[in-house]
Amino acid sequence: MTAHPRLSIGLPVYNGEEYLAESLDALLGQTYEDFELVISDNASTDGTRDICHRYAAKDSRIRYLRLPRNIGASPNHNHVFNECRGELFKWASHDDLYARDLLKRCVEALDERPDVICAHADQAVIDGDGQVTIPYDYTLATGSPSAPVRFRSLLFEPGGDDFYGVLRADVLRRVKPLDSYHHADRTYVAEIALHGRFHQVPELLYFRRDHPNRAERANPSKRSRCANLDPLRAGPLHPTARLLAEYVWGFVSAVRRAPLSASDRRACYRHLAAWMTSRARPGAGERVEDRAPVDPALLTVSVDALVAGREGRPA
Repeated sequence: MTAHPRLSIGLPVYNGEEYLAESLDALLGQTYEDFELVISDNASTDGTRDICHRYAAKDSRIRYLRLPRNIGASPNHNHVFNECRGELFKWASHDDLYARDLLKRCVEALDERPDVICAHADQAVIDGDGQVTIPYDYTLATGSPSAPVRFRSLLFEPGGDDFYGVLRADVLRRVKPLDSYHHADRTYVAEIALHGRFHQVPELLYFRRDHPNRAERANPSKRSRCANLDPLRAGPLHPTARLLAEYVWGFVSAVRRAPLSASDRRACYRHLAAWMTSRARPGAGERVEDRAPVDPALLTVSVDALVAGREGRPA
């Protein structure tokens, strides 16, 4: 590993032994190699530590950190970012998969477009076996030069995992750290988008795994999901009403903090008011994972052909 890698990948993990090795193989097999991989183990109680030690012994790009206690997913995401040194940064999930060219294409997109602050690629949902279940088109207007247009799109349209894109680290340092109320990741990405436009690489290179043990599935209620994000949210001082109010206020405060003109700020507030009204309508809050799976016979993509470490797997 170089003394100052250009890209830092932060991988927060808690009890990720089921899929961690697959994700590490996919990241370490990237065609773009100038990166460090910082793993922050949130006091896992399964085999996560052994897996991390084994991979770190084989690849000097890995820096393994272990927390003495479980601080929650959101503080761990912030912690691993603070430990990273690259001018570019990407969060990685311990259970997702990444095509070999994902980092290369995203870094190229940022180099070719100095005004772009986040680059990601087309994506699909995969199951526990790594098979595509729901490919989906990226329809968000995050590439618009208009901050209000980007903000409105992130409010109203489902899909997109821009949180896991390759970002300019200096922009992340200018936004409020990730919080732990309901859907805090959405307000976080919306605030980032108010600082500049995104670019979507038109290649299927990112595979988000949906499985029963994923945090969103294992914690069905809003309160349990937020307690997973931060154990301090588990007490009676954090009822559902507060978690939802903080969610709305997260958008308001993001607009207040962002470097916007007065007219753009007013436009963002109008979009937010329209969005709040729309939440009462049927179908509001659609999630990509809840769409009907596609017929496997209609798929032309092979995850095994695109992702390092999956070569030679049985069909």
